[in-house]
Amino acid sequence: MAKLVRIAQISPVMPNHLMGTLSLCAERESAYGKGAESMRCLVTGAAGFIGSHLCEALLLEGNSVVGIDSFVPYYPRSVKERNIGDLRTHLCFAFYECDLRTDSLAPLMDGVEVVFHLAAMPGLLLSWTNFDLYMTCNILATQRLLEAARASGTVREFLYASTSSIYGRDVIGPETTMPQPASPYGITKLAAEHLIRTYHEQFALPTSILRYFSVYGPRQRPDMGYTIFIDNILHGRPITIFGDGNQSRGNTYVSDIVRATILAHQHFHSGTTYNIGGSEEVSANQVVCLLEEIIGMEAVIQHTPARPGEQQRALAHTALAQERLGFMPHVPLREGLMAQVAWQRRQMGSPA
Repeated sequence: MAKLVRIAQISPVMPNHLMGTLSLCAERESAYGKGAESMRCLVTGAAGFIGSHLCEALLLEGNSVVGIDSFVPYYPRSVKERNIGDLRTHLCFAFYECDLRTDSLAPLMDGVEVVFHLAAMPGLLLSWTNFDLYMTCNILATQRLLEAARASGTVREFLYASTSSIYGRDVIGPETTMPQPASPYGITKLAAEHLIRTYHEQFALPTSILRYFSVYGPRQRPDMGYTIFIDNILHGRPITIFGDGNQSRGNTYVSDIVRATILAHQHFHSGTTYNIGGSEEVSANQVVCLLEEIIGMEAVIQHTPARPGEQQRALAHTALAQERLGFMPHVPLREGLMAQVAWQRRQMGSPA
C-alpha cells in the first residue's frame, strides 16, 4: 500500500471549538429563515473536487457542515488545501483530517442528521496495481462509516456518491442495468453500493445512492482528462488521447452534480439509486476541438493504446432523477468548459 499522510487522532469527545461553531450556526440558520429545514450534515471527501463544492452549497443553504478528509496523497495536498481555503473561515464549517479506515468516527457523528459520503480512492489505472488501497478506501471506509451512522441514533439520511464505472464499458441504460464493472476501481465502488443496500435492508438505515457521470468544472482533479487537456494546450504540450478518441461521455458540470445531490436530500427516497449526468454526448476528439476554439490555441495530439477498463460510452439515463428529484442538467458543455478554462488560467496567473 502507498504510504499515507499521518492522520491526527480524533478526540473521543466533541471539541469545544466545534460546539461553539455549531451554536453560532444555529443563530445563523435562524437569520437565514431556514428554521427546521436546516440540518447538521457530514461531508466526507470535503477537500476534494466535488466535496468542496458541495460543502459550499450546503453552507449557502444555512446548514452546519462537518467536513472530513484524509488527504491520501493521490495528488498534491496543496490542491485540496486550496479547495477548502475559504471554507475554513466559515463559522458554520468544522474540518477534521480524519481517516475513515482507522480513526474513531463516533465523535464526528454527534448530532449529524445527514451524511454525504463522497470520499473514495478515485482513478482507473492505479486500481490495477494498488488494489489494497482501493479496497480499504472504498469498501472498508464505507463499512465503518455506515456502522458509525447506524450507531449514532441521529442520522436520518445517508447519501452515497457512486460512479458510472460500476456499469462497465458501455453505459446507456437505466439504474436497473446489470452492473459489469471493467476495472478494480469500479468493482470496489459496486461493493460499497452492496454494503449500503445491506445496511438499508438489515438495519433500516435510510440510504440513497447517486451514480455520478463524468464530472468536470473548476477544481477538477489534476489527474482528470479535461484538466490535463486544458493545461497541456495552454502550455503547448502534447495531449495524449487513449485509443482512437471516439470514446464518448455525457459530461456533467460540477454545479449540476451538487444540485442533484442536494435534491436527493430534499426529496429523499430511502433505498433509491439514481443516475446523475449531463445530456450532451461528446467524444474525446470533439472535446479537444471545442477546447481549441475556447482557448484559441491548437492542440498537439498523440494517440496511445486504450487503457484497460476504460469506458467506451457513458451517457446517463436520468429519467428516474427527473421524475423523483426534478433534476435536469442546466450547464451546457461549452459554457462549463469555458468556466473550467477560465479557472485554470487564473490558477496559472494568466488572464481568463
